[in-house]
Amino acid sequence: MKFENLLVETQNYITQITINRPKKLNALNRETLHEIHQAFTALKTDQNTKVIILTGSGEKAFVAGADISEFADYSVEEGKNLAAKGQEEVFDFIANYNKPVIAAVNGFALGGGLELAMAAHFRTASENAKLGLPETSLGVIPGYGGTQRLPQLIGKGRAMEMIMTAKMINANQALTYGLVNHVTTPEELLSFTQKIAEKIMNNSMVAISTAIEAINANYQDGVNGFNKEIDAFGKSFGTEDFKEGTSAFLEKRKAAFPNK
Repeated sequence: MKFENLLVETQNYITQITINRPKKLNALNRETLHEIHQAFTALKTDQNTKVIILTGSGEKAFVAGADISEFADYSVEEGKNLAAKGQEEVFDFIANYNKPVIAAVNGFALGGGLELAMAAHFRTASENAKLGLPETSLGVIPGYGGTQRLPQLIGKGRAMEMIMTAKMINANQALTYGLVNHVTTPEELLSFTQKIAEKIMNNSMVAISTAIEAINANYQDGVNGFNKEIDAFGKSFGTEDFKEGTSAFLEKRKAAFPNK
């Protein structure tokens, strides 16, 4: 796949999507958001992709925010449509993706950049990472899911403070908060994240996809996550992966899941 603002590379069933606007610190403009949607849509059924790693180009930024110049003069209705379309096509789309998505945060992850990282299923970060939602300093609030996902990840009080003060936190604070799972040196970030992806691929990708859906159900209004889990658990018994996994366990061998 060829894009103007993305680099997409697949190796050993791991696809790395790199936001590639280094002169703009990888800021999200409309074109980049559209390309992210296109890439994730294409990879959804790509048999050579089992896990996706999302990162930014260069050494300074994952994504330093949204491209403010594009919406500075928007009306109320245009602002609402901007958030609705972005959430539907990118942020919610990634959060509910059928394959594991890991954000490797390699520097600034601010505003829409942090919202993009939070849409991933979990996050790793380099020691130089800075994370924050500075929107209130611009007279606006996060519009790509930040007011919802940040409290889910770090708790209401901490999220309130981060959003109200518009402050950035460093990688170690993000680790303490539970916003990122691991912190590494900048040089080790991608190789470390790839090792996690490899561990994921040792397991049933069918079961992992189902687990993503069940976990996310707990955060949907009007949905009983426990009932969703019960239903999904039962359906797992009808898959080839369940037959192979249980047979391998009983036969004391490593499972060879048919989805690989």
